[in-house]
Amino acid sequence: MNRIKPEVLFVCVHNAGRSQMAAALLQHYALGRVTVRSAGSAPADKVNPAAAEALAELGLDITAEVPSKLTTEDVEASDVVITMGCGDTCPVFPGKRYLDWELEDPAGQGVDAVRPIRDDIDRRVRALLAELLDGTPA
Repeated sequence: MNRIKPEVLFVCVHNAGRSQMAAALLQHYALGRVTVRSAGSAPADKVNPAAAEALAELGLDITAEVPSKLTTEDVEASDVVITMGCGDTCPVFPGKRYLDWELEDPAGQGVDAVRPIRDDIDRRVRALLAELLDGTPA
């Protein structure tokens, strides 16, 4: 990280579930200490309702978020790029840190199936934040 405030980009195909949940959780825990973005290689029209419901159970509201298209600029601006099933559609730049989080896709699933995905993302986000802020490996 060459900046005082690290920048993280979460990427999944539709930018409707996993990446939206991860971005909301990191923003919540980081308290402004990290710049957070999310995007998708083929963005959906709206946020996944089950993902929104699962986050609402934690007091986080993503219903106003709009899935956005992944751009080269998003990747260039980020220190850490975390992919969640977008494969090779994410552009690769030297000097960036890339992580691939293998997570089940919440698309088409109910909130009962999305909760474990949310909880997995929550654990990973907390570990990432500790590493970014304290230098402690996740």
